[in-house]
Amino acid sequence: MEWISSKLVPLCVYLTRCFGQCTGISFIDATPLKVCHNRRISQHRAFNNLAARGKTSVDWFFGFKLHLVVNEQGELLNLQITPGNTDDRKPVADLLRSLFGKVFADRGYAPQSLAQQLFHELGIEFFAKPRRNMKNRLMHLNDKLLARKRSTPIDYH
Repeated sequence: MEWISSKLVPLCVYLTRCFGQCTGISFIDATPLKVCHNRRISQHRAFNNLAARGKTSVDWFFGFKLHLVVNEQGELLNLQITPGNTDDRKPVADLLRSLFGKVFADRGYAPQSLAQQLFHELGIEFFAKPRRNMKNRLMHLNDKLLARKRSTPIDYH
């Protein structure tokens, strides 16, 4: 178990060799990587200085967050692993730095200021589903259909 923390960097280097090409349509999301059960956090030692306690829309966890960017064909474009307590919006600019076109995300990336920052700095159109307490924005029909595709499973056959 103690070797696992030393294998994260080589794993990330390998995954960067597996990246696909940006096609102009990308999807971004984060998922938790749980290191141990919540009851065992105080006893856990393998990722003691690296992992952190975080919250998803479902539950609390102890571990890391895996941030992924994929194209519409399901090919990996970029990834980043952060401690579990990192806000989903924090690594977005670094993840999208080498991409172009349109990026679709879920409600966790909703603030309009993030979309404006990405458009001015990187020229990327960023679409996130608005939260319940936010006003809806008008979208082109094509963009609305692409935003729906974010949640559909990808068939690899």
